[in-house]
Amino acid sequence: MSIKSSQTLVEEALKNIETLSSNEAKKLAEKNDITLIDVRDIREIWKEGTIENSKHIPRGMLEFWLDPESTYFQTNKIKDIKKMVLFCALGWRSALATKTLVDMGFKNVAHVDGGFDALKKSGLKVVQKEKK
Repeated sequence: MSIKSSQTLVEEALKNIETLSSNEAKKLAEKNDITLIDVRDIREIWKEGTIENSKHIPRGMLEFWLDPESTYFQTNKIKDIKKMVLFCALGWRSALATKTLVDMGFKNVAHVDGGFDALKKSGLKVVQKEKK
């Protein structure tokens, strides 16, 4: 059986989505021109924190939380949303997630090259999230 590798899927996604550098994302976030969306698992966020003012939409629930016809739709997640800029730990999951949103019909989406690690290094503030 021959399957596409995860790396191939990421490479294909990157050809079809907008990618921002962490510095570009930082400038847009500081001007409040984008909504940063953390697609990492909640356990990663509890352990490492997240970027201040970002929203959390786990990769596994993305399609369902943003689909108005889904029983899992989260109205509050996209209310007053600006351009959605997704990030994960390093940028692979967010590339796939961004491609999924483009496939769903979302127009104003991008992802951050280098993910959370790059955003931290760019100087964006990291905040801790409490376990609920």
